[in-house]
Amino acid sequence: MAARRIIEYGYPILRKKAKPVGRITQQVRTLIDEMAETLCEAGGLGLAAPQVGESLQVLVADVGDGLITMVNPQIVRREGEQVGLEGCLSLPGLHGDVRRAAKVTVKGRNSAGKPVSIAAEDLFARVLQHEVDHLNGILFIDRVEPDTLHWAIEDPEAEGEMRLEYVTVEQATRLFETRVSAKL
Repeated sequence: MAARRIIEYGYPILRKKAKPVGRITQQVRTLIDEMAETLCEAGGLGLAAPQVGESLQVLVADVGDGLITMVNPQIVRREGEQVGLEGCLSLPGLHGDVRRAAKVTVKGRNSAGKPVSIAAEDLFARVLQHEVDHLNGILFIDRVEPDTLHWAIEDPEAEGEMRLEYVTVEQATRLFETRVSAKL
């Protein structure tokens, strides 16, 4: 399998609700394999199909306990609250605090088409909520606490250290849109 290119903010597919998957065909299983490889290569925690250019309700995630795959995932239960730092492979270098449920239950199907229900909490719950949002055309910048949004930039004066450069949602999205329009 080959990794796919990750679509950055500015491409319309990231703002559209992904289509539900009917039958899980070999083509869908190949997409899942390619998404898993892409996630691994990118060093991310989760990836939704629209991020690799496919308008399908498919996500993969790995928070260190092994890869999980969900087709047509739906959050059926939310509990508690947590605020934590998020970033996104489609908005590279951008980070901010997002308020999410502390625990979720997500139902869907696995790559074999079998029904699955996953109870997740803390980081795993955050990742699943982030990826399900992608499938609904919602990005973390839509939920970010605005005064926490920042670029993490390597500081040339402090080897290996990062400095934070705060930014507005409008400034960040304008930068990504400019980059994407230059590629088209």
